[in-house]
Amino acid sequence: MKGIKLLLSALSISAFTLTGFAAEDNSPVGYWKTIDDTTGKPKSIIQIWRSSNQSLAGRVVKIFPKDGSMDQSKLCTACTGERHNQPIVGMVILSGLRVAENRWDNGRILDPENGKTYSCSARMADNGKKLDVHGYIGIPMLGRSQTWERVDLMSDK
Repeated sequence: MKGIKLLLSALSISAFTLTGFAAEDNSPVGYWKTIDDTTGKPKSIIQIWRSSNQSLAGRVVKIFPKDGSMDQSKLCTACTGERHNQPIVGMVILSGLRVAENRWDNGRILDPENGKTYSCSARMADNGKKLDVHGYIGIPMLGRSQTWERVDLMSDK
């Protein structure tokens, strides 16, 4: 009898743990590889987290320079204000995304290449393996989308 109770306890803990992981697959919280639109090569790794006000935010944790070097010291020369000439690695480029039905909306995203900030929304795709990020000015129809790929930093450095 004691063995059965122990087995049932272990199974319920396992089910709870697996359910927790499945729920995270529907959340953008984690690490994402951005892909260059023209070359198709990795551009950066973004860490997305839930901020204190429950919106989503994201920072650059790694860049893949076009010259193939591993130099992580690139500055945001196109940025204005307090971000001007600041390192891109460590920079918060995504903020304010809030849950809206089956997507996240009302956010802001910075493109460090041109220093411009856009409105943005995001939607999970491919069972949590991809994140469709849409940046726009004014209305969403006048924008550009990118698909980011979820990465495991332990295997994708």
